[in-house]
Amino acid sequence: MSVAAVVATVLGNAALAQNAAPSQAVLEEIMVTAERREVSLQDTPASATVLTADALAEQGIDNVSELQQVAPSVAINTYNRSTFINIRGVGISQSAPTSNPGVAYYIDGVFIPHEQFIAQSFFDFESIEVLRGPQGTLTGQNSTGGAIYVRTPTPEFNEFSGYIDQTIGDYDWYRTVGAVNVPLGDTLALRVAGVYDERGSFTDNIGPSPSEPGSGTDRAVRAALRYQPTPGATFDLRYEYFERETDNNAIKNRNDLVTRDPFTIEEDALSFLNQDGFRASLEGRFDLPADTQLRVLTSYFDAETSDQADGDRTATDLPQPGPGRVGFTHQELETFVTEVNFLSRGEGPLQWVVGAFYMDETSPVQVLRDNRNTDTFRQSNSTIDTELTNESISLFGQIDYRFSEQWAVDIGLRQSEDKQEYTRFLIPGPPPPGCFPCTTEADSNETTGRVGLKYFANDDVMIYGTVSRGYKAGGINLDPRLPDYDPETNEVAELGMKTTLADGRLRVNGAVFYSEYEGIQLSALVPLGPAFIPNTLNAAPAEIYGAELELTGQFGGLGFNLGMSALQSEFTEAAFLTDSQTNTNRLVPEGSVVPFAPEFTANAGIQYEFLLGDMTLTPRVQVSYLDEQLSTPFRYVATTVPSRTITDFRVTFVPMDNLRIEAFATNALDKEYISAQVQDASSARGGIIYGAPRQYGLRAKYDF
Repeated sequence: MSVAAVVATVLGNAALAQNAAPSQAVLEEIMVTAERREVSLQDTPASATVLTADALAEQGIDNVSELQQVAPSVAINTYNRSTFINIRGVGISQSAPTSNPGVAYYIDGVFIPHEQFIAQSFFDFESIEVLRGPQGTLTGQNSTGGAIYVRTPTPEFNEFSGYIDQTIGDYDWYRTVGAVNVPLGDTLALRVAGVYDERGSFTDNIGPSPSEPGSGTDRAVRAALRYQPTPGATFDLRYEYFERETDNNAIKNRNDLVTRDPFTIEEDALSFLNQDGFRASLEGRFDLPADTQLRVLTSYFDAETSDQADGDRTATDLPQPGPGRVGFTHQELETFVTEVNFLSRGEGPLQWVVGAFYMDETSPVQVLRDNRNTDTFRQSNSTIDTELTNESISLFGQIDYRFSEQWAVDIGLRQSEDKQEYTRFLIPGPPPPGCFPCTTEADSNETTGRVGLKYFANDDVMIYGTVSRGYKAGGINLDPRLPDYDPETNEVAELGMKTTLADGRLRVNGAVFYSEYEGIQLSALVPLGPAFIPNTLNAAPAEIYGAELELTGQFGGLGFNLGMSALQSEFTEAAFLTDSQTNTNRLVPEGSVVPFAPEFTANAGIQYEFLLGDMTLTPRVQVSYLDEQLSTPFRYVATTVPSRTITDFRVTFVPMDNLRIEAFATNALDKEYISAQVQDASSARGGIIYGAPRQYGLRAKYDF
């Protein structure tokens, strides 16, 4: 059935449904903040998914990985200590201290520079914006794949308020979220929010280890203080502390000789993944004459992660000369970020922003492997000890000029400069003569930008076309004898539409795009003496093209949403890259699929609000589909993440305005699926991470 037919069917049913529902609700206007000012989503010339706090609650989004179930063209793979986000097949597919993500992630405007520290404190949000395609001429760090902007509620001066939100589910899931807003006068207000999230494992460990991989606890607290001494000056001071204690990932050995049950493993080593840290920021906005504003944001982030894993994924392998081993990793990250914007305000036809971005970070990393013990780490016989410093500086600006009632143009430009310094104190094998400690420097720079044209057919229809270019810095390889790798770039042409129909009850947004993805950073083996050393290099270029559609409707008590994307990707030249299954370099032929680029994604949800006197009862069904994707450029069973369809059911009962009670079943059809394929590494074998089975639960939220 065509999309048009689906829409017609839904609208026809909706018209009937309105007769049974007295309410005549319309869609609320969705605002985005990527332009450092609040702008309507329908006037933003970019393919974007924006989820408000109500939408996040309705769809049960409790962690960053679940964004791929509601946002088209998004693939998120979480394993080990990292969360890999790819949008339209562009982002990141490997983790290294010197690599950068291609999808920029922000919390309240603060850039989070590495994939290890973006998933720890997912709570108390006002909205989440997922922008597809290169970003950077308006804000923050440059990016090739897109950006995710997380906004938390700001303190309010006029009322004391808050909420408590409790979830209880099987598999020992207990999640408590709470927040309180405290006015401290007409010009000062405080908001404090916190989360405690404890989850048992879906997987049984029948080995002698006391660990329960897959289980863990998240704790976090966030405080925001807003001071507004005059209407034209606002200061926002924010602080957040997070702590994660887990028994690491439950990774199924692909060659398990004991049981094929995907949720049974046998390990003898103590395993854990613990993370903690804090971020603090101060943002000031100052209204200036001539309808202009100065915005200054500075932040400091300090975090560390430690993890240990059963390297052989069994309870039987012996230490050397066998393959039994225990791997231990410790990483610290200290990041300073400052951004300054000078921007227009008001409602004039010319809107503009110019700015500067500066980031300075230091990250020591130790990777240790014990081949002499199988129960816990005691002594390393293979050690990596390094420290990275990274400096990023950029200047950017963009103008948006509505030169007639129906036409507007936007032009943006950015100059990025990145500098890395990588010191190796110790690496496996004999060091090069006279080198250690060995320090290498690398510089990257690039000019990027965008040009866009918007056509306003009327107040409810906008058509746009853009051409944009994004950049991701190059980096330095671990072994000082290996060459550096160059930056990635992504050039994208996009044509889209934003429409609001049916008197504000139906929103239909869509886009088609074509991108040329150059300098993709992937791994290959390089001979050094008698050994082959892993080496990040710039692989063959690729082309990616596709289409996206999002539809949201509200007709009386009937609400529905639909999102889908179609994607085609291929390397346009052949290249020799590392095959993790054979540990050799192999040819990736021209025409091969790009990793983490599913050909089709879709999500849909429908709900109906029944009025029961002063109470409401709202059942909801939602389905998400993610097509097959590869975790490396080579197709094997061990690198393929098969397609999956997940169905969730929810029933929400609202007995009074300030109380919401929900019963839910996630993965209600108990679909067995692979959520991530972990590849072999020097410190541990790879394996399979299975997605969560069916889970039941209750959730209650009380507002005060």
